[in-house]
Amino acid sequence: MAAMQPEQWDTFLRETKIGKLAMLQADGSPTVVPIWYEWDGSVARMFTTRGTPKVKRLQADPRAALTVETGVGEPEAWVTIEGEARVVEADAMPLVRRLAKRYYEPAKAEATLKQWEPGAANWVMIELTPSRVRSLAPGE
Repeated sequence: MAAMQPEQWDTFLRETKIGKLAMLQADGSPTVVPIWYEWDGSVARMFTTRGTPKVKRLQADPRAALTVETGVGEPEAWVTIEGEARVVEADAMPLVRRLAKRYYEPAKAEATLKQWEPGAANWVMIELTPSRVRSLAPGE
């Protein structure tokens, strides 16, 4: 099984796919949640609302992993970013807007953003900086 080269996994992570964010619960057991993300070449960014279980877990223990994979029926390929996640209290709405427009068709993105924008102060970013990247190249 061959790993992707860095250029391959960079391209793969820039595609629109649902990620799965793994983190640790207070008792040390793992949990995984599906999540939208954006990869900029060095950091994966996600968003959530302040005070969610995700935020509480990551503030207590920042170790996390984000896995992105191909869908059923496509050649198997995946990338997992392992590292430390940081909850960023800065304005998350630019990221929220970009991802809504990326993951939803235009009319749904517009309607959703109208609902989400009044609560803009409640959105926070999660930034996952890789300490290790593991992957499987397509067709391997």
